[in-house]
Amino acid sequence: MIDYYSTSAEFYELVATRHTASSGPPLTRVLVGLDVSHGPVLEIGAGTGRVTEVIASALPEAEILAAEPSATMRAMLTSRVARDPDLRRRVTVVDGAAQDLVLPERLSAVVIFGVAGHLTVPERVALWKRLAARLPEGAPIVVELMGVSSPRLIPPVMSLRETIGRQTYEWWIGGEPTEGDAMRFTTTWKVLREGRVVREVADSYDWHTFDVARLAREAGMTSRRITEAGGRPIPEIGVLVK
Repeated sequence: MIDYYSTSAEFYELVATRHTASSGPPLTRVLVGLDVSHGPVLEIGAGTGRVTEVIASALPEAEILAAEPSATMRAMLTSRVARDPDLRRRVTVVDGAAQDLVLPERLSAVVIFGVAGHLTVPERVALWKRLAARLPEGAPIVVELMGVSSPRLIPPVMSLRETIGRQTYEWWIGGEPTEGDAMRFTTTWKVLREGRVVREVADSYDWHTFDVARLAREAGMTSRRITEAGGRPIPEIGVLVK
């Protein structure tokens, strides 16, 4: 398992806060009212637990299985769960990547944010098959699409700027095609004090591009795409339904 996040984990919450503010409402709309009697709701790639909180709020009776392979991220996830009595009662945190995650025999729904593009097509097909065998008819798999359906050049751009104390944090991200359906994204965090860069942390990762129609074909499921929340652009979210 490749740990994509430990290098820049110290900054992750800055992105996660904004991300959840935009993607949380449409995820909530998909989940509210869902029958959770079939089994737990599985979150693959739970990160620091921001989306876990959204799932728990939307489904107050659900048991949640939150899987996160990065030890650094999982530490923050466990801390978030442990300090909230409701989450502590309902959320089980496990170590595991999508490719080799030990699954319960039954699931009510699956949420996969920020993960699917890290998997090759054969790995995704194998995952969809394993999940479908555990989901009831009509149960959703909610997938974050990232808005990149095919490889293309994305020049570096500042995607976030936040100030904490005496320091300002800038997040720069760009991408370029590599081989086949893959892109290599490069991210750089710049820490500034009094307008001067005092530290930079850079990282890169490969992402296999796709759209929701392609995922539906892989999974043998029906699909739909969510593109707006309250009139505001959001990260693309696809819903696969068995």
